Amino acid sequence: MSLKGGSRVSRHWFEKLLLASRWLLAPFYLALVVALLALLAKVAVHVYELVAHFLALSEDQVLLSALGLVDLTLSGSLIVIVILSGYVNFIAPIDVEAHKDWPRWFADIDFGELKLKLMASIVAITAIKLLESYMNVDSVSDRDLAWQTGVLVAFVAAALLLALADRIGGDKRVDEA
Repeated sequence: MSLKGGSRVSRHWFEKLLLASRWLLAPFYLALVVALLALLAKVAVHVYELVAHFLALSEDQVLLSALGLVDLTLSGSLIVIVILSGYVNFIAPIDVEAHKDWPRWFADIDFGELKLKLMASIVAITAIKLLESYMNVDSVSDRDLAWQTGVLVAFVAAALLLALADRIGGDKRVDEA
């Protein structure tokens, strides 16, 4: 009988340890905040260069610069999505009702939605990179363009398959309820 009691105590402490280990993710999210700050610094440099050389830039160069800013913005948004929804899903829930000024979406997003948002952002970022390459087609090799196009097609296919799998899995869960 004491063995069963000891086993329950061991299991209890083991489960507490496993649950507490989720806090080991917190430094990863802090590292992503540092990466977001680094992106912000790159945006500042990008805007400075755009403004400083504005009069000498052609329309295509201004458009490429704007696409670069869109790319950095999407990358930053992707990082924010991962930080907020990852924290809520894996570390600790956040009471959005206590914080009326916070966006509701990040407390309600589940892991499946997070994967879809990440894939959609990656597809958009990849498409922007490809568009930038096409606008500089004279300085990009055909091989690089082919690889970038292939990578974009692969990401689009992966996003579509992930969405399809989520839809099928979502329907199945609704049927089981």
